[in-house]
Amino acid sequence: MPRGPFRFSAALAYMGRSENECLFYVDQDQDRVYKWIEAGSERVLVEIFGGSEDRTVRLRFLDEVAHGNPQARLAAARYVWEWFDLGTDLDAFYRLAESDLLLGPLTQRFYGLRCIGIPDLFEALCWAILGQQINLAFAYTLKRRFVESYGASMAWDGRKFWTFPAPEAIAGLSVADLTPLQLTSKKAEYVIETAARMADGRLTKERLLRLGDAEAVERELTAVRGIGPWTAHYVMMRCLRLPSAFPAGDVGLQNAVKHLFGMDSKPTPAELRRLAAGWSGFEAYATFYLWRVLY
Repeated sequence: MPRGPFRFSAALAYMGRSENECLFYVDQDQDRVYKWIEAGSERVLVEIFGGSEDRTVRLRFLDEVAHGNPQARLAAARYVWEWFDLGTDLDAFYRLAESDLLLGPLTQRFYGLRCIGIPDLFEALCWAILGQQINLAFAYTLKRRFVESYGASMAWDGRKFWTFPAPEAIAGLSVADLTPLQLTSKKAEYVIETAARMADGRLTKERLLRLGDAEAVERELTAVRGIGPWTAHYVMMRCLRLPSAFPAGDVGLQNAVKHLFGMDSKPTPAELRRLAAGWSGFEAYATFYLWRVLY
């Protein structure tokens, strides 16, 4: 039972934005999502679907691993709870949006949509690094190549399911291992360095969450080569769930505002920050709803 307004169909519509997604499968005909989830020391294949008039999330475990293993089932449920951001009560965000000319119509249009996240820190960082300065379609292609080269897989019902590569599997690679996937040399360096920091414990999700303050988290992340303010705020939004995260330099965010306001040119980051002055404490959700306009 999510806290506050929720529609599973809104999550499903967002998650089906790319047929090239390799880490979960959306069955649009049956309104289902399938994912092989890292659940503690196990991996379990889960079918995720809506229930109770579209207002709840249900899980069905499809392989033998989860049967008789309540800890694995609980870990998978916790993953889905975080992935779908079911613990956030959107009522306060919706009250703020009522009086906002930009957000008000979006909360009605996408009512019940949660900020679909990326619970794994390494995955979130790599996705942000891979997506730097390229279009979304090519970013999905790079992610698929990376996952299928270094991730784990299992087959079920004629389909292959993947987990994201572990930092330990990437930390020992060379740039020459990754450039054949069409990563630039710089992106390959950034991914390998990030993996090394996570593999040896210098960079962890738990440590970042303990910092708490968005500015402190940004300083910590941007100290890593290849992670600038945009990447840091993206990860704060999608993985760390810091509500004040706001990637003002994001081209998609700028294009969404330009489109909705009928502007001749994209707003600058400074203009976006002024626009967001009234969104204090909900900048991340405002950003996610504005991104949703693009898909």
